[in-house]
Amino acid sequence: MERKIYYFIAIFLTIIITIGSLISVDKVVELPPVQFLDKLLHIAAYFFLALSWLLATKNVKQQNSIFVTVLVVFIYGIIIEVLQGVITNYRQTDLFDMLANLCGIVIAWLIFRLISQKIRMK
Repeated sequence: MERKIYYFIAIFLTIIITIGSLISVDKVVELPPVQFLDKLLHIAAYFFLALSWLLATKNVKQQNSIFVTVLVVFIYGIIIEVLQGVITNYRQTDLFDMLANLCGIVIAWLIFRLISQKIRMK
């Protein structure tokens, strides 16, 4: 049951991030013109996305499943960034967004690893 909830959350976040990344948010939300706020949003979004997928796939009996999960989330972020530049005229591909995504993913992986180690120690 717990794993189904993590899958639901992971799929939900994937859909929300996809939609939020490809629609024009200027008409939806008025964001202040602070550059680093955008990067913090990327870090937070990809932190929660990666952590939710790591928790959803934590019991997969495949070797390197954690690495594969992290890699897939990172590739997803790259695809979304490229799509922003290709299919929208109000967004552009940004290398710093990709780096912010990676920071969120790495933080999620580190926290997941710490949590997993503490659970194994009990």
